[in-house]
Amino acid sequence: MKGFLVRPAQALLMIWLVSLSMLSQAASDPLPSWKEGPSKKAIIEFVTQVTKPGAATFVPEPERIATFDNDGTLWAEQPVYFQGLFAVERVRALADKNPDWRKAEPYKSAIEGDMKGVMASGMEGLEKLLVASHANVEAEVFAQAVSDWLATARHPTTGKHYTQMVYQPMLELLDYLRANGFKTFIVSGGGIDFIRVFAEQSYGIPPEQVVGTTLGARFDMKDGVPTIVKEPKLVLMDDKVGKPVGIYQYIGRRPIMAVGNSDGDMQMLQYTTIARSEADKTPRLGVIVHHTDAEREWAYDRTSHIGKLDKAMDESKQRGWLLVDMKKEWSQVFPE
Repeated sequence: MKGFLVRPAQALLMIWLVSLSMLSQAASDPLPSWKEGPSKKAIIEFVTQVTKPGAATFVPEPERIATFDNDGTLWAEQPVYFQGLFAVERVRALADKNPDWRKAEPYKSAIEGDMKGVMASGMEGLEKLLVASHANVEAEVFAQAVSDWLATARHPTTGKHYTQMVYQPMLELLDYLRANGFKTFIVSGGGIDFIRVFAEQSYGIPPEQVVGTTLGARFDMKDGVPTIVKEPKLVLMDDKVGKPVGIYQYIGRRPIMAVGNSDGDMQMLQYTTIARSEADKTPRLGVIVHHTDAEREWAYDRTSHIGKLDKAMDESKQRGWLLVDMKKEWSQVFPE
């Protein structure tokens, strides 16, 4: 067995060589979970264009803004938006304090655990659940409730924690953009206070770079302590036409890259990629994640009750948006 012993110096040398090899591989391929193909090629070409000093396509760093939807783009969204599952659990926990909920939809279905009934109420019903479960609570108390839920809750079919269901290829894309001077933002129909709890740890996106559906808030002094309390008043529905408005109000710069996965992202993609004048020659890129992998994730688009991709898919051909085929173009879906 003496021939198999490795001296400390040799072990350190081996570790250093392996690390050097891994760094070299990462440098040569910034998107290792993306298969060689049209989407990967177009993304790298776009980043190269806008970061090449002296080129006509060069974009200064402050203007390199990239916006990402969250549900179905950065993490999974089936069989129902994860925040919706959190809202249902919150409503059930608060049911005893609100006895009228047991007789009215969508609260009745939520309390009974009837997700089909909840989904039948549509976006209007989901909005009611979000307001009921997210308002009249101190901001820090709400954030802790989200954190506790994420630490324990598991997906009903995969059994994974929800933060384990982020997309590895998108994590690589975020890192690649930031390494090239981009500022990455989340622009989501999900609640801004919900996403801010995990966005920095999961995606490297700090709270101030999250734009989402927003409820009102007020300032209180509670026992001498400055406190923010969330109110049951919808300030911004950050979906569809609300996304460009949210970008304008929260970011203040028009993105040069937008990534989404559904019709709810179409207006954000339009706002990002359509030149407002003939003089605007800035390179712009729109990306749509197409869920085509029923084996590793889910396959859905035009008829889905969650993350419907119909009009945006048709418009992608006209606008030149990338339609990323998850099954064909991603070698890996979730982190190992």
